[in-house]
Amino acid sequence: MKTVNPESDIRILKIGSCLSVSGKSTLTYHIGCTAEADIQFRVYANTGAGFFSKEWLSLNTILEAIEKGGTSFALTSLFRGKSQNNTAFLLAVLLEEGLIKPSNDRRGGYECIDPSGFMERLKPLIDSKTSLKDNDKPSKPVKTSADDKAPKPSKKKSSSDKESSDKISPR
Repeated sequence: MKTVNPESDIRILKIGSCLSVSGKSTLTYHIGCTAEADIQFRVYANTGAGFFSKEWLSLNTILEAIEKGGTSFALTSLFRGKSQNNTAFLLAVLLEEGLIKPSNDRRGGYECIDPSGFMERLKPLIDSKTSLKDNDKPSKPVKTSADDKAPKPSKKKSSSDKESSDKISPR
């Protein structure tokens, strides 16, 4: 049930970025459409060391697979590439776009969210004939888990701050 489309048939509507499910890397992804307005997804870049496939997959096929299986394993058959990262990276993108959410009933599982809001946001891009280039930058920066580990500036007063505050007289 593979739905790989030739790149030349897909117009890139949006380039986005998100954290991987593990939070260890930032993914760049593309959302595109065919001439028939069939929405397509692909992961395009990864700041981490993990390999993945840049295959285009139809949103309808992706959502059907999630409805049937509900886990990353359900997406495995959609990819030609054999990397184990493919499914987890795709799940991260779908979470970022608000197309799926973690399941309340199944640990490690996901549920589809009504895609009508997502489609409404894409419609102006489809209608405007937007066509981005592969290497264009994502539309917004993403905070990475490395940002959380970066040392924070100290709030302690330095000795020069203390000296200057001692010189200020109260009014």
